[in-house]
Amino acid sequence: MRPIAVRLLLPLLCLALTGCATGEARSRAAGSAAAAFERALADGDSARGCEALAPGTREELAQEQPCPAALQGLELTGAREPARAAVVYGSQARVVYPHDSVFLALFAEGWKVTAAGCTPREGRPYRCELKGD
Repeated sequence: MRPIAVRLLLPLLCLALTGCATGEARSRAAGSAAAAFERALADGDSARGCEALAPGTREELAQEQPCPAALQGLELTGAREPARAAVVYGSQARVVYPHDSVFLALFAEGWKVTAAGCTPREGRPYRCELKGD
């Protein structure tokens, strides 16, 4: 009876461990996308920063002027320190820096920034300098 139980539990254990690895890989990928966006901001490369934005965020930002100029106008400085955490919730993620949080969504082409320059407010949603639909 024991060998049968082991044969039944072993696949479940493997699935559980694979799920954890997948979650870690997704967190790393979201963190890398946020870091690339933050590096673009820190380097003053607003065109590259715009490429990292989700379509709705880019569209919202570029309503009155081209995306690179609008992104520069926000005066986001970009993180100069590593992220403290990257947390994935399904197809959404939040990457926390010491003075900023970046929100991302997963698209077919990878993680894209949906909001940045975000600071928490007690009992209320984050306040974000950059956000989209």
